[in-house]
Amino acid sequence: MAVGDGLWSDELADPAGGSLVCHNDVCLENVVFQNGQAIGLLDFDFAAPGRLIFDLAAFARMCVPIDDDLSARRLGFGVLDRPGRLRLVADTYGLDADGRSELVHHLDRPMRGGGAFVQRRVDAGDPNFIRMLDEMGGMERYRRRLRWWEENRDSFVRAMD
Repeated sequence: MAVGDGLWSDELADPAGGSLVCHNDVCLENVVFQNGQAIGLLDFDFAAPGRLIFDLAAFARMCVPIDDDLSARRLGFGVLDRPGRLRLVADTYGLDADGRSELVHHLDRPMRGGGAFVQRRVDAGDPNFIRMLDEMGGMERYRRRLRWWEENRDSFVRAMD
């Protein structure tokens, strides 16, 4: 079943599609933990066919996190070696050199997207997204995140070597 036919959400979907059903929104609030271990996923609103590498990039963006320092702190993350954490994700999934490069490539699109998805949800009046955007500092958060990514992207590329 194709994305866009009403059966799958196309909002966060892999633009290339794929044969794997991807969650597309693996963030900490969508993970069930028991005794400090992740045991399940919730909230499949944005699930759609895609590729593992695309979903892995979405996971990394939210859980490494690939985010500016202020936003990472607001999300509850302390001082972290984020390039090292991305390397751990790549190592855990056994990504080869091409896969590692592709992982970083798939981080570019959402980082450069400027929060367009969130803005669409805010414009539609979604109270959860309105509150989240307000708590995260408005659209300046996405401009700050893009500046941070542009300044730090090379360190993530180097970490993939």
